[in-house]
Amino acid sequence: MLGGISIWQLLIVLGIIILVFGTKKLRNVGTDLGGAVKGFKKAMHDEEKNKEADKDDADQPHAKVSHEEPGNTYDVQAEEKQTANDRNEERK
Repeated sequence: MLGGISIWQLLIVLGIIILVFGTKKLRNVGTDLGGAVKGFKKAMHDEEKNKEADKDDADQPHAKVSHEEPGNTYDVQAEEKQTANDRNEERK
């Protein structure tokens, strides 16, 4: 006994469900449910593979960082001052 429900009561409920929905509809529901379970299992398996791959990638550096500054810099304010001084000398 399953919690006060006998096997005969389960068979009667199953018979009513078959009469209401039909066997074709129930087969489609079963197929859809099976496909959903297969998709879920595949997604879980793929997720485990991705986690393992991420662990392997975490050990390796992704990019190199350089703290070197280039030797040539361009100072805009100095350039503006120099051109202003050149203009003043040309006026004189």
